Amino acid sequence: MLNKLKINIAISGWSGCGNTTVSRTLANRLGLNFVNYTFRSIAEEDGITFEEVSRRAEQSDDYDLRVDEKQIKLAREKPAVLGSRLAIWLFEEADLKVFLTAPLETRARRIHLREGGEIDEIMANTKARDECDHNRYLRLYNIDNHDYLKADIVINTEKYKAEKVADIIEAAVMAIFNLKA
Repeated sequence: MLNKLKINIAISGWSGCGNTTVSRTLANRLGLNFVNYTFRSIAEEDGITFEEVSRRAEQSDDYDLRVDEKQIKLAREKPAVLGSRLAIWLFEEADLKVFLTAPLETRARRIHLREGGEIDEIMANTKARDECDHNRYLRLYNIDNHDYLKADIVINTEKYKAEKVADIIEAAVMAIFNLKA
């Protein structure tokens, strides 16, 4: 039913906040298209590692521009949940904008569970990636991703599993559009 209402939801957050899992869960629950086109998508399409795409993105704006253009194009095709670092800033058509946050230590633990590796190294890499992303977004778009006033809802995901975060967002959608479960 909700996809007939043309509801669009933008979910942003830093690495390890549950952005992808929450976006996918919410899209499935609400019957909306799930859009999560990222550097990982480019790596898969181009047959290179995520790390290589990230390294190249530091040298060329083409990767950021490719991601942003493609994800917005995909999100505009039909009612969607767009999960991306810049969704709340770039997906202007979104009816609801959500920003997910969590402390660095929590995010590093989640990335460790997802990808393995040494936790101290993951924490250092995540912190460096956050800073690199922040600087790129400022340079490319004049977007400060530490300033999430564009968000209608900010959720600290540290204490919540993805299912609970999706519950919170779903309840907001139901209230905003005066829908009954």
